[in-house]
Amino acid sequence: MTYQQIVKNGLWTNNQALVALLGLCPLLAVSNTTINGLALGMATTLTLILSNGCISLVRNTILPEIRLPLFVLIIAGIVTMIELLMHAYFYQLYKTLGIFIPLIVTNCAIIGRAEVFASKNKFLPSLVDGLAMGLGFSFVLVVLGGMREFLSLGSLLSQANLLFGEQAKNWQFIILDDYSGLLLAAFPAGSFIALGLLIALKNSLEVDAK
Repeated sequence: MTYQQIVKNGLWTNNQALVALLGLCPLLAVSNTTINGLALGMATTLTLILSNGCISLVRNTILPEIRLPLFVLIIAGIVTMIELLMHAYFYQLYKTLGIFIPLIVTNCAIIGRAEVFASKNKFLPSLVDGLAMGLGFSFVLVVLGGMREFLSLGSLLSQANLLFGEQAKNWQFIILDDYSGLLLAAFPAGSFIALGLLIALKNSLEVDAK
């Protein structure tokens, strides 16, 4: 598989959120704002890159009987490191995302890429696969967050300072003034509807392309 195919597979063809439908728990629960979606997407992408790289390096020394527990152990170590960094430098954002940061360990998309790709391929292709899969997942998180934030608050990039610092306090775009908001969009049920619309759009574009 070429690098171009790996990237296309991660961003579009086999997007873990729109095709494999993996990692839906954090995808639907956290994507209530653009910044929350972006932050979780960045954490997931970093986990995918590091876990894929580590597993690829040790793939020839792992006994088949213990590969899955070892994959989980490697992923858990990486997620713990990311969680501690967020706790130290992005504390308010860490509190907002809450349990969904450590739950990255159980994200089936990450374990799936470790089993399907990283354990069977060399280091650099595994890094590219992790990056592409992470970016594809992050894109869906950000789009969902933007849709839900717009429908529920009438704005975009609210609380950007939680991720980008105090200089980002004025980054919020108020699109609709005096907007009462669509309450459904703020709840997980709204994210199911929004995700369904994105999946339908992707399928429609693929049908038109054929």
